[in-house]
Amino acid sequence: MTYSNIINKITIESPGRICLFGDHQDYLGLPVIACAINRKVVLTAEINNEEIFLILMPDISSEKRIPIFKTFKTIKPLDYFASALRVVKRYDCIPTTGYTILLKSDIPINAGISSSSAIVVAWVHFLLKAFGCNQNITSQFIAQLAYETEVLEHKSPGGKMDQYTIGIGNIIYIDTAQDLVFKTIGTSMEGLILAESGIPKETLGLLWHLRAKATKAIDYVSKNVQDFNLKTVTMNDYQRFSEYVPEDLRPYFYATIKNHCITQKALALFEEESIDIETLGKLMSEHHKILKDVLKITVPKIDKMIDAALNTGAYGAKIVGSGGGGSIIALSPLNKKEAIINAVLESGAKAAYEVIVCQGSNSK
Repeated sequence: MTYSNIINKITIESPGRICLFGDHQDYLGLPVIACAINRKVVLTAEINNEEIFLILMPDISSEKRIPIFKTFKTIKPLDYFASALRVVKRYDCIPTTGYTILLKSDIPINAGISSSSAIVVAWVHFLLKAFGCNQNITSQFIAQLAYETEVLEHKSPGGKMDQYTIGIGNIIYIDTAQDLVFKTIGTSMEGLILAESGIPKETLGLLWHLRAKATKAIDYVSKNVQDFNLKTVTMNDYQRFSEYVPEDLRPYFYATIKNHCITQKALALFEEESIDIETLGKLMSEHHKILKDVLKITVPKIDKMIDAALNTGAYGAKIVGSGGGGSIIALSPLNKKEAIINAVLESGAKAAYEVIVCQGSNSK
């Protein structure tokens, strides 16, 4: 069993994330391709010689006081500070002194960039760094505990993409099934433009709805097809399997299969020695079309922003986040970045700017 020495001051930086391919797939145990971006939460903690965590959040004009020995037999909805403390203690991460903690972030809130997950990863990372545990503390371990904190403890419909992308960083392919595996498939991608709609995204309600519909459709096939394996289904199989799915659920089954196939095509491009960015952009737009026309998770403002990017020469563009608002990501030729940013802003975007792929959560 190993424990860290108490550290007087700790700084944790945890990035936001963008889902490039595989939206609404991770909660089905299907793969995703995502990347960490250079928008981040910065957690700065200093020992206060008291038995409390004083958490200061000036970005939202809030603060929180948590006694370090509190057990949290019950937790309130969305109280990730509490659920993290409950999770880390299972791994013998036991707080022994208080810290005053400042949380600052330039990740847009409710924009589909996982601002809340970045805070969860930073908080879990801080606790492990400050107080140690009975495990080897790796990026994957931090990500897994953040997933347990945010999803399992709160019985959320989300998957593992957010926590693993933020914890590990770069461009990552994540097979989100129970026996989760991941691999880094890139460390940079030029021409990524993020644009915020200014419309708060929907998360839990939309996730619950789409997850329930897709899961029910898949269950109909599983009950009627022996040895059915969702991961190996192709579009050639769709017609045959869809016969077992009630008509009202077929769009969700179609979207599941189609988006999975798109993700696999994108993975093949990333694994090439030289990535065909233009083809990757077309796949991005193809993915967005399913999200827009089949799953219907966009809103008119998002549609206008996408059209503006494509009409100005973007290789591809898609909505980012669970839907109902949020942001878009566009893949731009290097010589058209400024024009695309201006066009998206003129279409009504709240903000638009280039983002860069970056490393995962790190400590100083």
